[in-house]
Amino acid sequence: MDINLYTPAYHINRKHIIKLTDYSTEEIFELLFATKSLKSKFVAHESTNDVLKDTTIALIFGDTSIRTRSAIEIGIHQLGGFSIYLPYSQGDMEAGENIKDIADALSRYGVGALITRGIPEKELMSYCSISKIPIINSSNADEIPLQTLCDLFTIWEKVGHLEDVKLAYVGKGENNAASLISGAIKCGMQVSVATPAKYPIKQEKIRQAMQYGPIHITTDPHEAVENADIVYTDCYSYHTPLTDEDKKYLLPYQINDDLMKEAAHGAFFMHALPANRGIEVTADVIDGPHSIVLDQAFNKLHVVKAVLVMLVK
Repeated sequence: MDINLYTPAYHINRKHIIKLTDYSTEEIFELLFATKSLKSKFVAHESTNDVLKDTTIALIFGDTSIRTRSAIEIGIHQLGGFSIYLPYSQGDMEAGENIKDIADALSRYGVGALITRGIPEKELMSYCSISKIPIINSSNADEIPLQTLCDLFTIWEKVGHLEDVKLAYVGKGENNAASLISGAIKCGMQVSVATPAKYPIKQEKIRQAMQYGPIHITTDPHEAVENADIVYTDCYSYHTPLTDEDKKYLLPYQINDDLMKEAAHGAFFMHALPANRGIEVTADVIDGPHSIVLDQAFNKLHVVKAVLVMLVK
């Protein structure tokens, strides 16, 4: 389905967003068009501070974040709402806390939505069916739906379309990769993945994504990147330091100038950040003219606002 031939209704019948695999192509397009509209208003200095006027959004984060938390809190403010940050630790869980009791209490306080980070998918899913307020998973060990929406919007914005754009993901097959391939294949993109044997994308995630189209899977980054329009990698050591052995093992998957030469002419480089220059990507690539990582970071602000606008009624 060509996103440029789609007519948005600016409405979806969804209450939560835990994983993008739950969303149809049309629903993803609705969120991307909402992102486009809100970004246009931001660039034109048009106020949107009446959208969530006097609405409080709660953030419960089980791990740290700088860009994501900033995008969420600033986005809420730009929509006229308020945010409250509530750290959620393993100690809290062991003491008897759970997402159901927390969300139930927050809904009685008049909170309009709960945005989580680092909360297990199983725990979130078990409560979504009865939650009185929207639950939005910004990131956990399984998927990062907001980042994928941000990436898809950035590709659409830079390339001009999504259908038949070739995306090559190279590196460790963790949560970002799992979300990305699912969203990309649903939007009609060609997807190629090169992950080392030690760090593959979970087979369950591959099977779910391949219901919507073929995915080329290899352990050879050169094979994956050939003629790619987008080359994407992710941080290898976020919250988990790499050993010298790991660095040596992952070195063939580093995105460098030689590997980028095998992509299509003018191919863009993408990275969700934070990035380790000299590890998963070289400085000349991530800081070079074809890098659009800062566009991704900027667009996260507008994706957050789009999700809130569409889900918080």
